[in-house]
Amino acid sequence: MTRPPTAAQRRIIEAADPETGRISGSAAQLARLVVLKLAFRHPRPPHEHFLTPQGHRLRETAPEQAPPEHRPAASDGVFTARLGGEPGTAPSAARAREVRTAWQGLLEIRRMTNPGGAVDRPCAWERGRLAHAAALALEAAGRTPAGETEPGYRVTETPQPEAVAVHHVDPAALAACASALQEAGWQVSEHAAARGARYLLASPRRT
Repeated sequence: MTRPPTAAQRRIIEAADPETGRISGSAAQLARLVVLKLAFRHPRPPHEHFLTPQGHRLRETAPEQAPPEHRPAASDGVFTARLGGEPGTAPSAARAREVRTAWQGLLEIRRMTNPGGAVDRPCAWERGRLAHAAALALEAAGRTPAGETEPGYRVTETPQPEAVAVHHVDPAALAACASALQEAGWQVSEHAAARGARYLLASPRRT
């Protein structure tokens, strides 16, 4: 990047989807961010634009540096990976499309940031957001997050560095979650919890 982004460009960066880095703006604005190496255009239709690692770093520091009037407001339309237990988690075609787009964007971040462009294992961006990265991998594989009362997976943080726990009341569904995470490049082990319950411990694979 040769010079700091303009206020308009910064607003686009700050408003990026926190999970995938997807951005919106005019064609000219998006093209300029690509030139600045703050964004890239996805090669597959619908050719959406996503932040590069450099753009993500700028976004992460922007809210503290930008004046209050330029900070983005929270939006109910922003994609968020479901950890389980959130209200309104009924499957829908719209949600399935959002998950597919988010997963494709994440694979592109892997390609751009992992050594050798490897997409078969998590990248540094995911290791900084373990629970949401694991949840996105599960939902993208067709696993169902728990609702407020409906059964499904739940992803929680753990005291162990670089590890999250995945819970499910159904042993067969828990095994399916393990397979989905392994296919997405995670190391997974199963453990016993209180009262005979089982849970998964998942960590991003590095090699």
